Amino acid sequence: MAETGASPLPPTPPAHSPLFRAEQFVWLTARVLEQRLFAYHFLNGAADAVETALDAYRNEDGGYGHALEPDLRGPVSQPLHTGHALHVLDAIERCGGQRMDRVCRYLTSVSTMDGALPAIHPSQRGYPAAPFIPIVDDPPSSLLATGPVVGLLHRNEVWHAWLFRATDFCWQAVESLEKSHPYEIEAAVAFLDSAPDRTRAEAAAGRLGRLVREQRLAALEPDDLAAYPVPPGYAPGEHHFPHDYARTPRSLARAWFTDDEMSRSLDHLAGEQHEDGGWPVNWRQWAPGTALEARPLVTIRALRTLRAYGRHIG
Repeated sequence: MAETGASPLPPTPPAHSPLFRAEQFVWLTARVLEQRLFAYHFLNGAADAVETALDAYRNEDGGYGHALEPDLRGPVSQPLHTGHALHVLDAIERCGGQRMDRVCRYLTSVSTMDGALPAIHPSQRGYPAAPFIPIVDDPPSSLLATGPVVGLLHRNEVWHAWLFRATDFCWQAVESLEKSHPYEIEAAVAFLDSAPDRTRAEAAAGRLGRLVREQRLAALEPDDLAAYPVPPGYAPGEHHFPHDYARTPRSLARAWFTDDEMSRSLDHLAGEQHEDGGWPVNWRQWAPGTALEARPLVTIRALRTLRAYGRHIG
């Protein structure tokens, strides 16, 4: 038998179950990396196979490129690509060893003056990129890029000099948030869920939860989306829901929402699966290939979220 990285296989999910339909969608449309990830999460696939697929995106500088994050094209390493790679490694429990040293050296090399990450490094200039990610010569520090990476490294007990100033930046950025938007709040939650100072993290999360409700940044009534404004610069209909902030019941953001609100959110998520088995991309689409590459990522994330909350997927 040929080696697939997904043996032994579990029982085939029932035909037309959410998982079965998603599996067909992934085999039909996904890149090798997402095929391997799907197999790892749902088909007893091997972590080694995921890591091998991810290595194709790694550069000599320790960062990752080659459109790993679909909205940035070209070969050069970028913070968003590297953060994406870290999420993959975290999912397969491979955040350790010399690999993390190389990644942290790359993060140090592209950091801003205050030790944090920019959303996009100027080296992207000359390669295609989403128009909503502007390329500037002296980019500012970004909580969107820095928060998830810092949280992930803390969760995996990775210690490196880069983390000290980057952690300080995240605390300052999170605790000074006033007027915000969903992606920034999601990045803050990714940091707070794994920040070492749990008392401080819980206090900061409580304040952010009140901000989310006051500014109507979570659509609590999926059947009445017109009541929730879409933030400036977002695509039409690009709403965010409780499950986008609290991807697992263990997240600090779970306390922001009632059981009924979370149940409605998960019902909405389950109902978004398309006839082809995949979940939709709801952010601004600027090129056909990027949307095609992003949908398997969104599909795997939706299935993992539903499973984390005990929803039956097949």
